[in-house]
Amino acid sequence: MDTARLKQFVEAFWEDSILPSITEYIRIPNKSPAYDPQWVEHGYMEDAVKLMESWARRQLDGFAGATLEVVRLPGRTPLLFMDLPGDSNDTVLLYGHLDKQPEMKGWSEGLGPWQPVRKDDKLYGRGGADDGYAIYACLCALQALRTQGVPRARCVIMIEACEESGSYDLPYYVDHLIDRIGNPSLVVCLDSGCGDYERLWLTTSLRGIAAGTLTVRVLTEGVHSGDASGIVPSSFRVLRGLLSRLEDEGTGEVRLPELYVQIPPQRIEQAKEAARVLGKEVYGKFPFAGTTRPMADDTGQMVLNRTWRPQLAIVGMDGYPVPGDAGNVLLPYSTAKLSLRTPPTLDAKKAVQTIKQTLEAEQPYGAEVIFEGGEGQSGWHAPPLVPWLETAVAQASEEAFGKPPAYMGEGGTIPFMGMLGEKFPKTQFVITGVLGPHSNAHGPNEFLHIPTGKRVTMAVAHLIEAHHGRRKD
Repeated sequence: MDTARLKQFVEAFWEDSILPSITEYIRIPNKSPAYDPQWVEHGYMEDAVKLMESWARRQLDGFAGATLEVVRLPGRTPLLFMDLPGDSNDTVLLYGHLDKQPEMKGWSEGLGPWQPVRKDDKLYGRGGADDGYAIYACLCALQALRTQGVPRARCVIMIEACEESGSYDLPYYVDHLIDRIGNPSLVVCLDSGCGDYERLWLTTSLRGIAAGTLTVRVLTEGVHSGDASGIVPSSFRVLRGLLSRLEDEGTGEVRLPELYVQIPPQRIEQAKEAARVLGKEVYGKFPFAGTTRPMADDTGQMVLNRTWRPQLAIVGMDGYPVPGDAGNVLLPYSTAKLSLRTPPTLDAKKAVQTIKQTLEAEQPYGAEVIFEGGEGQSGWHAPPLVPWLETAVAQASEEAFGKPPAYMGEGGTIPFMGMLGEKFPKTQFVITGVLGPHSNAHGPNEFLHIPTGKRVTMAVAHLIEAHHGRRKD
């Protein structure tokens, strides 16, 4: 493949076709079902599906025998399924999602979640980077190969609409489509992060999540704080003490040894190398307030903390009025939503049970303590790259970015990866993405770094070409 021609094609395709469509996609408030239970009635998810379906059908016109179907199982979010025959019956599976996180407060003036704004190399708005660009990048890469007559394997593209809610619909679609998916030898997922915008980053692991709500109830209704304090225990104080069973409030370390795993030596070395490459950007990418500093001093340990060690975050509270509306009332209950990230190889279901047993044991003052958690989402640990793919990744990064690749785990969860890893244990995985420093997925001012989107597209084209070429080895 002629790299100069590839770059020229991708540049023009992004500017002329992808960016106009993804700009319209950003305008659509198609929040994931967990954040919009009435998603069917509101119709925004359907709007996003129709936009991407229409765009994708135009791209498939040049591919002989290519098909696109919006698959709809009863009561579930839709899924886009594309099948592009190739020069061999071997299969490459490419994955992304089109549902979005909620709005989040704090967007800068002139920006907003459903208000696409391009400033220099950045396209601001919810969902552009997480993960609206995926379908566009996949089809652009395939178009680039087609224009140069480069042979490739059969490619299947799956774009789901439930990822931000934990992909609870996806197992049903995988089972429904398993015969049509086939047995992919390579999976390419474009829903991950990158440590910087200077090279191709491969995700080597994903943490799981053990989430749930902890409620402490001490009264059936609120009472005057002057009358009750000193007699009725504060539900917040009890809740605060229970959380200390899980986490050392002085260091942030999770106290339960059952939630730790042995970190593979290779991942420790890769974390050190990622920290060396990134330097202070390991923590400098976060918008620290005032004089707030990181929890650790060693950047290598920071990388391991966010990729291989359990960490607790309180992501929501209930039972409290806003300060301006708060009277002198001892409140009847406190509820906290806990999000505990688990190591990649830990069974998240067992982690949830461990957390529940820890929190509900020996209830202080006999207070009503209830932890309600689901089954959790286990993480994922990538299998070692086979030689041809390791070489292809290095070449793709050099060709697209001009620098060698880097490897690092991610702190988030992509349920599809663990699911595929179980179904296809011999499959090779390339997990990458455009979510780099300050891109702020899930938060305010999310942006798509356009040059990185283009370079990742080029890298995908190189990898698909190399995948087909390996058959000659």
